[in-house]
Amino acid sequence: MFKPDRKKLYEVSQALSEVALGKRKADVVITNGTLVNVMSGELLEHTDIAVSNGRIAYVGDANFTIGPDTSVIDAEGKYLAPGFMDGHMHVESTMLSVTEFAKAALVKGTTSIFMDPHEIANVFGTKGVHHMHEEGQQLPMKVFTTFPSCVPATDGLEDAGASLGVEEITAGLDWENVVGLGEVMNFPGVIYGDPKMAGEIEATIKKDKTVTGHFPDGSNQMLQAYIARGVTSCHETVTREQGLEKLRLGMYVMIREGSAWHDVKEVIKIVTEDKVNTDQILLVTDDVYPQTLVEKGHLNHVVSRAIEEGVNPVTAMQMATINVARYFNKTNDLGSLTPGKCADILIIDDLEQMDPSTVLVDGQVVVKDKQLVIDFPSYEYPADIKNSVTLNEDLQPEDFLVAHDSTPTVKVNVIKAIENSARTEKMTAQLSSVDGIIEPDVEQDVIRLACIERHRGTGQIATAFVHGFQIKHGAVASTVAHDSHNLLVMGVDPADMAMAANTLAEIGGGTIVVNQGKVLAQVALPIAGLMSDQPLREVADQVAQLDNAWREIGCTIHAPFMTFSLIALPVIPEIRISNRGLVDVKTFTLIDTVIEK
Repeated sequence: MFKPDRKKLYEVSQALSEVALGKRKADVVITNGTLVNVMSGELLEHTDIAVSNGRIAYVGDANFTIGPDTSVIDAEGKYLAPGFMDGHMHVESTMLSVTEFAKAALVKGTTSIFMDPHEIANVFGTKGVHHMHEEGQQLPMKVFTTFPSCVPATDGLEDAGASLGVEEITAGLDWENVVGLGEVMNFPGVIYGDPKMAGEIEATIKKDKTVTGHFPDGSNQMLQAYIARGVTSCHETVTREQGLEKLRLGMYVMIREGSAWHDVKEVIKIVTEDKVNTDQILLVTDDVYPQTLVEKGHLNHVVSRAIEEGVNPVTAMQMATINVARYFNKTNDLGSLTPGKCADILIIDDLEQMDPSTVLVDGQVVVKDKQLVIDFPSYEYPADIKNSVTLNEDLQPEDFLVAHDSTPTVKVNVIKAIENSARTEKMTAQLSSVDGIIEPDVEQDVIRLACIERHRGTGQIATAFVHGFQIKHGAVASTVAHDSHNLLVMGVDPADMAMAANTLAEIGGGTIVVNQGKVLAQVALPIAGLMSDQPLREVADQVAQLDNAWREIGCTIHAPFMTFSLIALPVIPEIRISNRGLVDVKTFTLIDTVIEK
């Protein structure tokens, strides 16, 4: 069973120095590899790495450090690279516990993550963050946390299960391995001096920690005001022009490639065509689904995508190692294969593929021949964390109807979902009103949508319409509904919508597809209604069945459940739904579904 025993540099620096001087032997020596030197940007052939006490003691010809008890790993013909570091991600989006995610990501070479657990924070507040953070501290993967900044994401537009204020966040910043403030999504609040946002950022800066950002759209003046407040990065950059603007103003630009949001192709042009300095560019995943972990990998896939777009392999690796360490002030321990650093080392056969055959963490082999070779500790979440869906009563089909009896045709506001994008567009549609009920129109691809408060059993339900999913019949539902994670339901048949919602309440949350009164597929997510307590392969198989079920009811877009889960996120333009109603994100106001003449 793996147990982290990570020594601080000052605790072992004498021993490391003695190994470098030949006065003592190394614990592990990797021989004759080609070193990916992310400090100089070089590939250095025939290089050894000597490890002692979990840290690197010597880089070069390390034959003199080999003793009778030294473990020797031959890396001839292979590359030695620092472990990948994901500078922005949400473990909850993988639908896995932190432990199960770590198993999957370590095999692909991710040895450190900087997670923002604001999904569980919106359900259980500090308690939820603490559980995920503590689970991460017992793992071989290094799990750092940025403390969630926007819980709920907006004020007055939605109701989450918890709220975090300046006092809670200031206390959380003092936890060991909490390295900064989670993505500051309420950018209008930052710009216009909201006391809560100002207090959070001030507390973070006073503690000399990192303020991570989220600025999807806005004028140059707004962006500069946002940066001037102390926010130093953004992962919501989707165009080359945005990337250049943010980089030129001193921001760290996080280029995202997740399961649904594919930003590398466009934003990486600032490197391949504009030839900018890359020191402040990071590659991140943000949101990754189980199938992506199984089929494509984790951060190694993002690095490979950058290389496919023309980035030099060493430069691409810098964006996933040393640049991340610099941003979070971790260069004394992480980011490069140099003396004194933690021995988080990847042995890679091919720099084009970025698929490590061996992974060492703190000098211990955790992956060999692309397979985990260690046992992981277990972590048990308490019963209340697994009982997070509270409805005041069973939902009925009529709960999902939009009433309007004044005219036979009605003009309504509609949320237009966009494939492979976190954004939506505001559109309108003319729908028929039959017996006082506004009917969906499958031909126009306009179907029913509802968001139900699920944290306190208030019975509050908002109803509206959505376009873009091409669903022809049945219904889908999810308790993964960023960021307040209320119960989100969409469909054509109100009876199927009610069944989908009630079934999720019974199983403690998850995501589901129902048609003609039959459950076609479901993924149970009992940990806060966000994460499974099952192994990766089982969850991946369930998600594959879910994907097939979405197609069975007519949806053909890529990663539909990811796009669906963001329909309730009122911090990304243009229009969303919350438990309180339709939200115009450009004006941060609630608007009516029906447009009156």
